[in-house]
Amino acid sequence: MGVYHQDMYRYAAWLSRDKAIAEDVVQEALLRAWKSLDKLRDEGSAKQWLLTIVRRENARYFERKRLETIDIDNLTASQAALLAVEDNDELDDMRQAIYELDDEYREPLVLQVLMGFSTNEIAEQMGLKQGAVLTRLHRARARLKEKMAER
Repeated sequence: MGVYHQDMYRYAAWLSRDKAIAEDVVQEALLRAWKSLDKLRDEGSAKQWLLTIVRRENARYFERKRLETIDIDNLTASQAALLAVEDNDELDDMRQAIYELDDEYREPLVLQVLMGFSTNEIAEQMGLKQGAVLTRLHRARARLKEKMAER
């Protein structure tokens, strides 16, 4: 399971949009996975199984907690620095545009582009039909292009 820790964290960070929450989600997901290890039938699907647990833990986290929200346009310099490690305006704009996507579009895009999942795998993980995944990916890219053109 430790082999996939970075993938789990990266996925959780994109889902939650917060590094601290992502760490909590991954920790809970690893604990849940450890307790359910006997349910993993195919070691080849371990990564997908773990990311499904991360997705569910992320949903549980937000169901349990009412989080204080902040306006990203009013971040201090130190807060804004947490969104990107290096100073790259184009990369910052792209990250911000991805963060601004609705969850239903951001999640399949992150799964495909950052995690390398096929549309079939994404459909299975999200409980959707492949056509719905393709539609969401198309709309996510279109919205991303619009947001980037505005910047």
